[in-house]
Amino acid sequence: MLTLERLSAGYGRITALHGISLTVGAAEFVCLIGANGAGKSTTLKTISGLVRAGAGRIVFDGQEIQRLAPQDILRLGIAHCPEGRRVFPHMTVEENLLMGAYVRTDGAAVAADRERVFGHFPILAERRRQAAGTLSGGEQQMLAIGRCLMARPRLILFDEPSLGLAPTVTETVFQIIAGIQREGTTVLMVEQNAYMALQLAARAYVMETGRITLEGPAKDLMQNDHVKKAYLGG
Repeated sequence: MLTLERLSAGYGRITALHGISLTVGAAEFVCLIGANGAGKSTTLKTISGLVRAGAGRIVFDGQEIQRLAPQDILRLGIAHCPEGRRVFPHMTVEENLLMGAYVRTDGAAVAADRERVFGHFPILAERRRQAAGTLSGGEQQMLAIGRCLMARPRLILFDEPSLGLAPTVTETVFQIIAGIQREGTTVLMVEQNAYMALQLAARAYVMETGRITLEGPAKDLMQNDHVKKAYLGG
């Protein structure tokens, strides 16, 4: 479904990605792990069009997308759940969800999807008229995920979904993401909690200083000595 070929990107004169290549198959769960500053978030931002690729190709369902605007990439079926959740704090929960569907024109289907999201996340239904900025961190993460689902994506890019969450809430969020993948949505996830990420994913890539240094089945990488020492606490 998604292929990155020798992709380079950065910020001004700073190169963050040095010719990385990876693939994500349809309905697959793939994770990207690495230290802070390794280029993981930049990879997701480049896929979703928030950062412009300097070289290489991004191919989604056979179409090159590295020159497309973010809204056009979203229309193709790629949604981005950003680091730090980034909900609209002064808008209500319901208004935030509708913002996730801003590229859609099928009003009746949008309303049905909103109710489906409320079915997935009953706490959001209870708080539908509450300002998003007043929600707890876990509730805001659920809202960010629900907002992505409102776009009816075929691929969701999750950037550090456990950031700032309590361990019990983190487990709930990961269960939700795993459930989304089981229902057929493809997932590419960046996550600092390497242990949890590798348990959930089918395949994984390790990034270091803007390069892919290891790749393979997630279970195999969990047994890799370097991965265990660097990311799994030995």
